[in-house]
Amino acid sequence: MNTPPPDKTAESATESAADLLFNQSLEKGLAVLRAFSAKRRTMTLAEIAEATSITKSSAQRMVYTLERLGYVRKHPVTRRYQLAPRVMQIGFNYLAADTLIDVANPFLSELTNVTGETTNLTEPDDDEMVYVARFVSTKFVPIHMPIGSRIPMFCTGSGRAYLSALPADEALERLAKMDRIEYTARTVTSLDEIGERLAEARRVGYATNREELFIGDMTIAAPVLGSQGRPVAAVHVVAPTSRWAFEDACRKLAPAVIDCARGISNSIRTLE
Repeated sequence: MNTPPPDKTAESATESAADLLFNQSLEKGLAVLRAFSAKRRTMTLAEIAEATSITKSSAQRMVYTLERLGYVRKHPVTRRYQLAPRVMQIGFNYLAADTLIDVANPFLSELTNVTGETTNLTEPDDDEMVYVARFVSTKFVPIHMPIGSRIPMFCTGSGRAYLSALPADEALERLAKMDRIEYTARTVTSLDEIGERLAEARRVGYATNREELFIGDMTIAAPVLGSQGRPVAAVHVVAPTSRWAFEDACRKLAPAVIDCARGISNSIRTLE
């Protein structure tokens, strides 16, 4: 093991020691799994290497191992690789072990009954919110977002609800580092304007998205708070523009969404 130079601080030495525990092969293997997507459903070995920025020989070792373990399979005719169903086991294990989902489900079910609309629970992951629970109404929903779907924080109701529950300076610091893409003509990308919307969300207790990610899609969202008073998730209800005017959605749906998020928050605090 290399000894850090004498002029390194104790903190730097600790970081260097921790890096020795980092398994780069595991990192590469996970990168291969993440490289597959709706845009890259199947890939050749060369395409996998390019998508993951690793050498072709490394890609070959990773793919061979993943194939032997059952996480990747090769089409017998095209010889192109694709994910195998076993990959879903990892995500399902997370959902099965997440206590928050168990606590939230009855509240989400009731919110769907009360509002007549589809309700969702999302959790933060870096700059995105991940769908972990969903109760679909019998009414038409323009955008299908299955469990595991990811949406950006900065321009969505659930993302803004989560950010609004953080200290204002922390939320703005995080926003400043995000890649704020204009998804539709309505997407708000200005840091100042998003900051104003977060301030409004703190005042009224809920955040909104008005066709900023998908045309025809509106959401009303409220944060779920943990025992330390910090946000751990967000609840949102879908209000399609085909059925709702924005003002009506805020007036009729927001109180129920706030009550749902508060009920989940109170319940999980007793478990932490």
